[in-house]
Amino acid sequence: MRQSALVTSTPSTSSPTARPPWVGWFLIVAPGFIWGSSYLFIAEGLTAMRPAGITFVRTLIGFAVLSTFPRSRGHVHPNDRWRVVLLGVIWLAFPMSMFPFAEQHVSSAITGMLNAATPIFVAVVAAGLVRAWPPRRVLVALVVGIGGAILISAPTLGEGHSRVWAVGLIFAALVSYGFAINLARPLQQRNGALPVIWRAVGFAAVLTAPTGLPALLDAHWNVRAALSMLALGALGTGIANVMVATAAGTGSATRASAMGFIIPVVSLLLGVVVRGEHVAALSVGGGGVCVIGAVLLARAGMPSGPPAPT
Repeated sequence: MRQSALVTSTPSTSSPTARPPWVGWFLIVAPGFIWGSSYLFIAEGLTAMRPAGITFVRTLIGFAVLSTFPRSRGHVHPNDRWRVVLLGVIWLAFPMSMFPFAEQHVSSAITGMLNAATPIFVAVVAAGLVRAWPPRRVLVALVVGIGGAILISAPTLGEGHSRVWAVGLIFAALVSYGFAINLARPLQQRNGALPVIWRAVGFAAVLTAPTGLPALLDAHWNVRAALSMLALGALGTGIANVMVATAAGTGSATRASAMGFIIPVVSLLLGVVVRGEHVAALSVGGGGVCVIGAVLLARAGMPSGPPAPT
């Protein structure tokens, strides 16, 4: 997973078919497993520090890991610099701040299963950016996927205002991801994944420092929390983001978001097995429906988003 992202971190000038097909799928499947585990790592991190500290620490570690690769400091086109800053907000600082606050009120399994809706939001945003009304098959997939997301969240909505608010935070993060993955595609095509993600992660670390640094200084560490934050930062914030940006740039944003098929399965298994979380049968069924919608969406095909800026 790591090496594939780093090899393709130079600007994309070749066709997506130039590399073996398994590489493209690896760039999608591996982040799905990493991000499916991220919600467990967040839950463990919350045992040591406040939510604001989670986002700051993971971006700081991710930036440090990516800084070890010389290609991270590659050239970024001057016209793209503000777009990279925007990516740091909508792909990193904002959505990654939503999840720790949400997981104070909903389980890591529910949080991960709701991420199965990511391809749905990516497809909606992609269609809007190219100003193309989705074909009928895509609309059916979107309806199925959104219905699945509603089923996942339904059991939590009757459990108090705080849980409703937490689900709202998760959906806000997913909408942000929908824009971010479409933005990452042309940026990767023009500049390469590593230079873009390295700068975006660094900006996110700076942006979250005012609230995150006090939480870090006030943290009460244990071994599981420390190891979880290391994995969350190095893999979830650093390597996985580079891989997904690479997949989006060499294929389509919608196809890159197919890692959302894997996230709910991994998060559900880890939440139940490792943390002993209880998940309602309706939510599990909704996760399955959401994945079906995402699969239908991938088969139907969608606009890949705007081309690289000129």
